[in-house]
Amino acid sequence: MKTIRVAGAQINLRVGDLAHNEARIREAMSWAEAEGADVLLLPELAVPGYPPEDLVIRSGFVDANMAVLEQLAGHAGSTVTVVGVVDRVSSGGSATTGHGRYPIFNAAALLQNGHIKGIYHKVRLPNYGVFDEERYFVAGSAPGTVWNIGGMAVGVSICEDIWVADGPPSAQVAAGARLLLNINGSPFQVSKDEERVRHIEREAVGARVPVVYLNLVGGQDELVFDGGSIVMDREGSIQYRAPRFEEDLFVVDVEAGEPDGKQAETPMARVESSPRSSVVRSPSPAPTMEPIELIYRALVLGLGDYVRKNGFSKVVVGLSGGIDSALTAVIAVDALGRDSVRGVTMPSEFSSDGSIRDSEELARRLGIRLDRIAIGDLFAAYQDALEAVFAGRGFGIAEENLQPRIRGTLLMGISNKHHEMVIATGNKSEMAVGYATLYGDMAGGYAVLKDVLKTTVYDLANWRNRGDEVIPAEVIRKPPSAELRPGQLDTDSLPPYEVLDPVLAAYIEEDRSIDAIVDSGFDRAIVTRVAAMVDLNEYKRRQAPPGVKITPKAFGRDRRLPITNGWRGG
Repeated sequence: MKTIRVAGAQINLRVGDLAHNEARIREAMSWAEAEGADVLLLPELAVPGYPPEDLVIRSGFVDANMAVLEQLAGHAGSTVTVVGVVDRVSSGGSATTGHGRYPIFNAAALLQNGHIKGIYHKVRLPNYGVFDEERYFVAGSAPGTVWNIGGMAVGVSICEDIWVADGPPSAQVAAGARLLLNINGSPFQVSKDEERVRHIEREAVGARVPVVYLNLVGGQDELVFDGGSIVMDREGSIQYRAPRFEEDLFVVDVEAGEPDGKQAETPMARVESSPRSSVVRSPSPAPTMEPIELIYRALVLGLGDYVRKNGFSKVVVGLSGGIDSALTAVIAVDALGRDSVRGVTMPSEFSSDGSIRDSEELARRLGIRLDRIAIGDLFAAYQDALEAVFAGRGFGIAEENLQPRIRGTLLMGISNKHHEMVIATGNKSEMAVGYATLYGDMAGGYAVLKDVLKTTVYDLANWRNRGDEVIPAEVIRKPPSAELRPGQLDTDSLPPYEVLDPVLAAYIEEDRSIDAIVDSGFDRAIVTRVAAMVDLNEYKRRQAPPGVKITPKAFGRDRRLPITNGWRGG
């Protein structure tokens, strides 16, 4: 049975940084050539970076990305390189949209021996959740094209093409393909990996052809791409599994699928004398991870890449003594290193001695700098300034919210002075019901826990403490409190998180109605109140910083509800 040597470059690229991406792609091409690979796979839209969003509306950007492709083609040797690029059909004009003056395509270019040998256009354009590809691209019209690589008929497709039954890979098999190659920019979310494997297995087993699935890795704004590239044989067994959340270069000799005598429609010459190493490297599959570890790794990668790719080297975190700020600080240290994280504790008259001690102990265990700035005098000055305006009204929400706003101002001052990005500490449960202060604890460049429900915050803290109790146990044990008034607890105004979070997951992530949630066993009064809180606080979330997406529906690009909205039907 004929074999083909497939190389995969699961690498971390940068949206819009064409010079950086070209250099990384060139490195991978030189490596694959040295390994004697017949074909090298690189991620979806690797040249411009994924997702490029409205950058592709700019004709200059599209032209520049095509110029990089030409340069990469000139670097190509006997190894066929399959690389993602924005292709366009034009002699000039403005790429206002994929359906504008001239069409642009999400494409995979095949490079060899100094030339662009062919280009495949993505056929299935996702237009749901975080994906807006119909806004930009025109769908390809040749799903059944196959290529002759190393003397074997090969089908090339892009991401969504393999996620649908009877998609382009099926057409390619019908046209004679004995190997399927699929390049991806598939972002992480909990439990998504099992779905990926099912789609790959459907194609491999159904057509009895091996499938190589190459995924992107790295963080881009809210999205984290987790890698996990897969080589699956025609029996449905995983021949190789790349690590999650890490770059990886791999080479695997893949045995062809069942021969059927059909020839490739688009011939591509292959230099058969390409040098091969005498020993085939057989990489070991990456170990599996439990879901809570996957989430933690996604948060670490997402935060680290957001900070680094936006020109920062250090961050500052306000430490309250609570679990959210503690977990945020730990993630920041794991992402950037202890010397790149500053903690700031800002006690008021309502801060407990225990919370102050817990912040100090956390900083000691992490080995990070901790600055203490008491805000009592500042809070008093604010109240004095507002005394006439607030006259006749007792202490309430306004005074409570002044405290986090003072803290936010101090953190932003430190950020401006020392060029340290502020990391907001709010979680998804708080964001959902408005239990976060606009221009206060919501201030920051990034909110790493934005898509993490409170109960999952506890799970992550307990997981991270396994074998190394970095978060003081008292931080995890004590009842959650904003500490903005005497004796305050979250449960004064919210249901217990064990009740609240399942309702939020059903209402936000599953889009279930109030009646449907009640029918599943929840109290109607609680569900109705929680749904109203979610709906009324859309305006706050619209002003929140970005954060890592880990669930099927995160706040932001995933969930787009109008702020001005009179519908209260659930």
